[in-house]
Amino acid sequence: MAKLTVWQNGIRQDAFFEGAPLLSAVLVDMGLAVQQPCGGRGRCHKCLVKLEGMVSPPNAHEQQAGGRLACQAVLLGDCQAVLPSSQEMAQIQVDGQRVAGVLNPMSGPVGAAADIGTTTLALKLYDLKTGALLASAVRSNPQAAVAADVMGRIGAALQGALPRLQQMATDALERMLQDACQRANVPESDVQSLVVTGNTTMLYLLTGRSPLSLSRAPFQADHLFGEWIDLLGKRAYLPPCINAFVGADITCAVLSSNLCATPQAALLADVGTNGEIALWKEGVLHVTSTAAGPAFEGAGIHMGCGSIPGAIDSVWMEDGALTVHTIGEKPAVGVCGSGLVDAIAVLLQQGAIEETGAANSPRFDLANGVYLLPGDVRNVQLAKAAIAAGIRTLMHTANTRPQDLKVMYLAGGFGSHLDIASAVRIGLIPEELETKVRVIGNASLTGAAELLLNTERMEDLHQIVQCARHAELGGNPWFNEAYMEEMLFPGGG
Repeated sequence: MAKLTVWQNGIRQDAFFEGAPLLSAVLVDMGLAVQQPCGGRGRCHKCLVKLEGMVSPPNAHEQQAGGRLACQAVLLGDCQAVLPSSQEMAQIQVDGQRVAGVLNPMSGPVGAAADIGTTTLALKLYDLKTGALLASAVRSNPQAAVAADVMGRIGAALQGALPRLQQMATDALERMLQDACQRANVPESDVQSLVVTGNTTMLYLLTGRSPLSLSRAPFQADHLFGEWIDLLGKRAYLPPCINAFVGADITCAVLSSNLCATPQAALLADVGTNGEIALWKEGVLHVTSTAAGPAFEGAGIHMGCGSIPGAIDSVWMEDGALTVHTIGEKPAVGVCGSGLVDAIAVLLQQGAIEETGAANSPRFDLANGVYLLPGDVRNVQLAKAAIAAGIRTLMHTANTRPQDLKVMYLAGGFGSHLDIASAVRIGLIPEELETKVRVIGNASLTGAAELLLNTERMEDLHQIVQCARHAELGGNPWFNEAYMEEMLFPGGG
């Protein structure tokens, strides 16, 4: 039996293995998974590590990356790996609208609401007797080490990784609950009730349910939750999903935004790895989802990263020079989603990027050592086109124009840090809606907290599901045409 020695953050851990496994597989078993947004295909180069000892020679992917990739390197005997420093995201979105109203809580002295997102996880701990927020906890979704998006994780689950994906989710949820209880000086045994929301795939993986029905036509979920389960030894409620790709996160976001209580037409969009959109008009909630990909979360971008210290989160022109801000005012290490949108907007404004997305330079320097490549621009085009075309298609389905909408609610972590003017400049948000945008933070988590603190809201939640109508984008000629049009950036420098 061979031994792998791993160093990270100055801490040493050892693991023993048999055969010739991939380094990434052993790291996952050790709980030290590294990011693999490309699903372990050796394309994203996000899992670069230092590796020496009895290992396979570098393959073509590693030669191109200029170093060893955890998803490609095969362990052949005793060896040692040094991993990049682990940094939890500094700006994982927890806040949303303030939970207020009638207090009719679930059972127990203390309860927790959690949002299991594709990229990030968030939890809030509440005193169920008073409704007071006691503590919160955040964490990156460890499943990103398997695949960056839901389709990648569905594929991995169907190839045997379902138990591992489930364990990753439950372990992360348990650690967040422990962290929150420790901060609040509350015994974990006092937590008797949980509300856990997330998109449909995340709830499938959390509960260990095979996502086979989500993987193939007609893509109809064989289970939509809205049920109580035992989770972490506690009574947990999983809110209902609307369909395979419009999950409980959207039903909770619609609940907390009071979208369906608006007498006029209104729009809600949660822009992230999965773009989910809801449009309320005349008693019908039109919903859809579009695969934006992980570009807005920093994945698939050459120097993209999450919201970690040193991530460029804002870019603008000042005195004729491109200027950036980094999270924590640290030296720039990469660019996160909000900074990416700003950068593209500035480069469009300066004429460095054309309407077609053609770049007038092989590289755009943002800060010392941090830059964008033409391929990054292309990935943003693909992501923004999917979201913008989804919004247009839903408005067409509801026979609604942008000027008819009273408000556009922008939910989720990415939306909370987004400069709306930059989003309009790149065509992510329709120009007519710029002054109507209302940022509501992690509305999914807020909705889950409302259910925890007032069980009467469950009836509102089920009414939301009942009035929902799904607009299918796959094979939709209107969406296809809109998508091709939205691949262009808005004109005008």
